[in-house]
Amino acid sequence: MVVVPDLVSGINIVLCLIIVILGILIYTRKGEISALLIGIAFGLFAISHIYSILGLGTSWEGALITARICGYILIVAALYLVLTSGNPQADDD
Repeated sequence: MVVVPDLVSGINIVLCLIIVILGILIYTRKGEISALLIGIAFGLFAISHIYSILGLGTSWEGALITARICGYILIVAALYLVLTSGNPQADDD
C-alpha cells in the first residue's frame, strides 16, 4: 500500500467530513432524515477519497464504484424527501 498525497482528495475528505457532521447534527436537533441521508452519502464519498489517497483505488475499484453509486442514490432519496415533504412554513401564512 502506497500513500499518494493528493491535495484535491484531501480537501474533498475534509469537506465531506464537515457535511457528515452537519448532517448528523441537523438530524439529531431537528429530526430531518434527509440531512442524515446526505451525511451518510458524503461519508461514502469520503471513504472513496480515502481509498484513493491510500493507493487502493485500482484494487478496490468495484467497491469504490458501489460506494459512490450508493452515495448518489442516498442524495436522490434525500432530495425526493425534501420535494415531497411540502413546506410547513407556507401553511402558517
